[in-house]
Amino acid sequence: MTAKGAEQNAYILGTDLDEMNRLGLQHQVWASEAQRGWAEAGFSKGMTLLDLGSGPGFCTRELAKITGPTGKVIAVDKSKIYLDYIKEINRIQQLSIETILEDFDSLELEPESIDGMYCRWALAWIPNPKEIMAKIYSALRPGAKVVIHEYYHWMTHQINPADPHVSKAIGMCYKSFQDAPGDIDIAKKLPTLLADIGYEITSVRPMSKMSRPHQLNWQWPRSFYEVYWPKIKEMGYLTADELEQAFENLAVIESNKDASLLCPLLAEVIGVK
Repeated sequence: MTAKGAEQNAYILGTDLDEMNRLGLQHQVWASEAQRGWAEAGFSKGMTLLDLGSGPGFCTRELAKITGPTGKVIAVDKSKIYLDYIKEINRIQQLSIETILEDFDSLELEPESIDGMYCRWALAWIPNPKEIMAKIYSALRPGAKVVIHEYYHWMTHQINPADPHVSKAIGMCYKSFQDAPGDIDIAKKLPTLLADIGYEITSVRPMSKMSRPHQLNWQWPRSFYEVYWPKIKEMGYLTADELEQAFENLAVIESNKDASLLCPLLAEVIGVK
């Protein structure tokens, strides 16, 4: 553990304070999409909901306000730092949140004990999403729904005006994901994967965001570059010169008020037991 409180092998981008703040910004960008999915699934007061891969709990907190004191949210994550943060928020705000510190593989849930599940950017990083979603299926009550937000095609991610150094840095991020366990574009496979388990797919919709440099949505990928580009340099996907040039050229692009950025395409998949 570092002085900033990072954990080893917990998250691809780490779990230190800088990453927690980045996740907070990320949640601001995508919160309305999450809320739309929860409404579509009928998440409501008194339910027991599972937040699978909760991170520091930005969605957990909102879900707990939906379920109220007569329901609860179960936050599952493998980061003790993030779950400790959720526990503190739960204590201060007097919410109804239970935390489980587990890897998905070792997670055990009571059969037919859950009224719904939300999962965002968790299935893409594991090698066995079908096995995990089958485990969740057993824990769901009949009629319970799952709402899943994952990348559909990460390389829709583009910046205009195009720059070869920035494009290479983005492309090498994707290459690093492809070389890691899991499937960064898992959303393409989710409808079939879930249907094979027994879920009925009730909704599939794309979630796309485009931005200009002065807008909040631009800061979501920008904050990712700041954290992850140096990491892929350390992993050998970029040289030090390529990293420096990518950041320099990105700053030039950002000074152009007419520049635009297309964020990676996500998809929402909703299934019912």
